[in-house]
Amino acid sequence: MFFRCERLILRSTAPIQFLDVTARIRRLFEDNRFLNGQVTVYSPHTTAFVTLNEKEPMLQRDMVEFLGQFVPPDPDFGHNQDPVDGRLNAHSHLIGLFMNASETIPVADGQLLLGGWQSIFFVELDGPREERTLRVQLAGEG
Repeated sequence: MFFRCERLILRSTAPIQFLDVTARIRRLFEDNRFLNGQVTVYSPHTTAFVTLNEKEPMLQRDMVEFLGQFVPPDPDFGHNQDPVDGRLNAHSHLIGLFMNASETIPVADGQLLLGGWQSIFFVELDGPREERTLRVQLAGEG
């Protein structure tokens, strides 16, 4: 059994954005000759998360619109009264209450065991951002 931790650097270009990282995750375990085990994908941010969902352009647009309406920006949120980094992002933190910081995907015979329509997304809720980090831990056997 081996463990390996990797770090992916991402860039977001919109306030709310779904970045498909599936191909990058697949490459990581292929490069490590990883055949069986699991991959855990983790966002160390409080305004960016990880989810599994379908990669279909209209659905992605619907998801972005839904999240924007779910908790709209409001300068009156307490967190926005004295923001540490100058960003009025209380709404991003509040949306994050309903999202996951990580997902674990099983791997068998060198394949991610995702459903037929599933992709792995890094979900930016406070963009755009020049640099975001996504941590990936591989655990298994070659």
